[in-house]
Amino acid sequence: MEPNDELKQIVAPEKTAVLLWDVQNMLVENIFNKDTFLSGTKGVLSSARTMNIPVFYSKITPLPDKFESPVRKHFRRNLFAKLLQIPNGFDLTIEPLANETVILKNTASIFIGTNFEMQLRNAGITTIIFMGIATEIGIESSARDALNRGFFPVIVTDAVSSMNQDAHNRSLENLKNMMILLSSEELITLW
Repeated sequence: MEPNDELKQIVAPEKTAVLLWDVQNMLVENIFNKDTFLSGTKGVLSSARTMNIPVFYSKITPLPDKFESPVRKHFRRNLFAKLLQIPNGFDLTIEPLANETVILKNTASIFIGTNFEMQLRNAGITTIIFMGIATEIGIESSARDALNRGFFPVIVTDAVSSMNQDAHNRSLENLKNMMILLSSEELITLW
């Protein structure tokens, strides 16, 4: 089997879902490659919608202060102080359609504390297309978790980003040896 044929089978629309990770105003306004990121993301999203590929959005949803992890509070303190100054910062930048699912989550893995995995398994989905922010935090964490749970993680390289370009680049360098990395154009061509 040719490598391209194998990739086509892995990303076949009938067994694929798209996850837009934390594409929220407060993050989008602070990434290093906003125009490229939005163009790649919207291209894949448009193609996925045309082919009726399920689309999921994750949304940072802090727990009430009393119930939030002291560890997460400690590490978010400085980061969120700046981000919370963005008007409507927690709002999604790209509006989900009525048939698309928004998952409220409290950790850097889409699999912890959500029913995401159950939904994918119920639908026979084996491949997750990852797009969103931040590459080195939630994208990498969730993609590694997906791999460990038996899903094919596919990272769309021009549809992931970060506030830290060096960390973003290091993360993609690490991930290329264990999962599939494709540009938005390469993925759309495979579809």
